[in-house]
Order: sequence, then C-alpha cells, then structure tokens
Amino acid sequence: MTATTRTGWQMATRDSKGPDLQRSLTLLWAGRSRGQRGPRPKLTVAQIADAAVRIADAAGLEALSMQRIAADLGYSTMSIYNHIPSKDLLLEVVADIAAGQPPELDSTADFRHAVRHWVGALWAGFQTRPWLLRVPLDHAPIGPNQLAWLDRLLQPLLTAGLVGGEARAAAQHLTAVVRGTAQISMDMTSAHKTADGSPHSEAELAHALAELIDPHGYPALAAVHTAETTSDHSEPERVDGQALPIQLSFGVDRFLDGVEAWVAAKTRHAGNS
Repeated sequence: MTATTRTGWQMATRDSKGPDLQRSLTLLWAGRSRGQRGPRPKLTVAQIADAAVRIADAAGLEALSMQRIAADLGYSTMSIYNHIPSKDLLLEVVADIAAGQPPELDSTADFRHAVRHWVGALWAGFQTRPWLLRVPLDHAPIGPNQLAWLDRLLQPLLTAGLVGGEARAAAQHLTAVVRGTAQISMDMTSAHKTADGSPHSEAELAHALAELIDPHGYPALAAVHTAETTSDHSEPERVDGQALPIQLSFGVDRFLDGVEAWVAAKTRHAGNS
C-alpha cells in the first residue's frame, strides 16, 4: 500500500474522501488470508497494531502517534505509513486488536447467564482499556475480533428465541448499554477528583449532593437519592466472576425480561393462529 507525500496524520486520511471500506477490510484481516505465498514482510500490520496497543495502554490514546510507534518498533515513520496510511485506519485496526477474543459461553447454560457473562467480559475490557471508549465508531464492526464478540452474543440471543434482525438489534442495544454506561462512568471519574488526583467515591459524591437536592424542587430525584442512601445497592454485583455496577446489571436484567416476554408472546400468537 503506497502512502502519499503528506506528513503527520493528514496522510491519506478518509476524512476528505469518505470511508474506504475495502481498505479497512484489507487492514483488519491482514495475515488471515489463506494461500499466500512468498516471504513474509519484515514489518506487518499486526506488529504495528500491537505496538500501538502497548503505547495506548501505557500512556493513553492521546499519546499514540506514527512517530512513537516507529520508535517503538525501530522503523522509520514512513515505514509505518506504508502499511497503515492514516489515523482513522490505525485506530480502526488498534480497536479490533485491543478488543481481544470474547469469552467462551456455556451453550448449555440459561441464555440469561450467557448474556450476563458476555456483558461482564465487555465491561471488564472497558475498565482495563478505557481508552477504547475514545476511539470513534464510523461504522458497524467489520474486524475479526469485534465480529467474534458479536457472534458470541448472538448465540444466546438466538437460543432465547429471537430471529434475524431481532437478535442483531438486541445485540446492538446491549453493546450500546455497556459502552454507554462505561463511558459515563469514565467521564464522571475523570471529572470529579480529589486534590491528589484520586477519583471521588460514589458515597462522597452522594454526600456532597445530599444538602443540595431540595425535595420541593427535585421531588423524584430526592426520593431516589433517599432510597439509594438507605439501601445496600451501592456495591457492585458479582456476575460470572465480573464486577457489574447496579446501573448496568439492572438495565441488562430488565432488557432480558423484555426479550423473554417478547418471545413468549410470539409463541402464544403462533399457537393461536
């Protein structure tokens, strides 16, 4: 793949030409094609992506640059551009590599247990690599790892009785719920910190707001706040070995309730027709 003569992140970006789906597919699936002959290249897309993940893990997404990747691998910056010619494409490949493989789900277990296991694994991944939440999503997943995550989630949803577009829509919704909850959690943690840079706990934030929430001005919020401070739901649940906050596990469970009710209603309707 030939790079342009521009420098920095402006080289062959898709911002001015629109998404190049075929180029994305080629990079994301590099090294997975069968029947390739000839000597292997000294530098590969996978090596570049692995180096980028190491840098992002150590210093965050903002530290990622072609120059730093080149220095990490001992190549020239132009060598990196010759393989991955733009920031957009680099981030796309890096996000797929960093996602890793999805968890193995027990096909004999209850579909709810399998879905919660999947949710717990995705949540844990965002906690381990919060910088993934900063990677923009330009289109539906097309990388091998992200497709594997989708495939793994579709299996219990199909087992539950959803079909075709129903299963895909349910999978997209669950993914958005986990990602959105993780994003809000990360943003709140970054915004509210103590003098030494440590994040405030939920208990500290709740205590700070207690005197500001007027029951007359915010009656519903005050009722919820009172219920939360007098219950033990502030601690995360343990689900399939993963810690899930109550705001995530509650929403997932209610969504699965809806899936079960929908499938049951379809079954009854089919039986009566």
